[in-house]
Amino acid sequence: MPQAPRISLHPVSQRVQVHVDGTLLADSTNALELRETGYPARRYIPREDVRMDLLTPSETTTHCPFKGDAVYFSLGENQDIAWSYEQPIEGMEVIAGRVSHLVGKVNDVFRC
Repeated sequence: MPQAPRISLHPVSQRVQVHVDGTLLADSTNALELRETGYPARRYIPREDVRMDLLTPSETTTHCPFKGDAVYFSLGENQDIAWSYEQPIEGMEVIAGRVSHLVGKVNDVFRC
């Protein structure tokens, strides 16, 4: 039996809204769900659907051998709550510039 890919991407058919402490941070009907073996599913939202004016670039960066280098963003006292792969590795270009967020620090709301 073939092994499932480590990372799979799936369009989200519902509207996704992201709230932080009552502030609407993102509102999108064009989110992607990234599923990676060993990690919770994450939604990646197009930057144009995210209130980037509320986010401050962080000095934090991380490297994933399967996605590339991520840059992080903070919202006030909420440090490193969102990240983006500006130049992901080959095969992951679809997430370039999209923004994801830490589940538990922000609230997702799904609507039809």
